[in-house]
Amino acid sequence: MMYNDITFDKLPEAVAYLIEKIAEVKTLVENFTSKPTERRLPIGIDDACRIIQKAKPIIYALVRKGLIPSYKRGKKLFFYEEELLDWIKNGKKKTILDIKAEMEADLYSRTRRK
Repeated sequence: MMYNDITFDKLPEAVAYLIEKIAEVKTLVENFTSKPTERRLPIGIDDACRIIQKAKPIIYALVRKGLIPSYKRGKKLFFYEEELLDWIKNGKKKTILDIKAEMEADLYSRTRRK
C-alpha cells in the first residue's frame, strides 16, 4: 500500500501501515544479527604446552616476562587458544624482502617534494 497524499481521514490507515512495516524490519534485523559465538573456554598450561610445543618451564618464563598472553586466577594460570595462535602468528621473522620494502616505504614517506 503506497500513500502519495495522506489526508487527515487516511491518517489511521497510514499509521497502521507504518507500524506493520516497522515490525517487519524489526524481525529482519533480529534474524540478521549473528548468532552468539560459542564461549571461549580457557585452557590450562598442559594444553598451552601442546599448542606452542614448548616445555612448561619455558612457558612459565614467557609468562613471567610478559611475552605471552596469559591470565592468572589465584594460583592457576590460564590461556586462550586463539590468543596463543595469534601470538605465534605475530612472531613471524621478517624476510629480507619485507625489511627492504619497509625501508623503501619509510624513505619515500620522508622525502619532501618541492
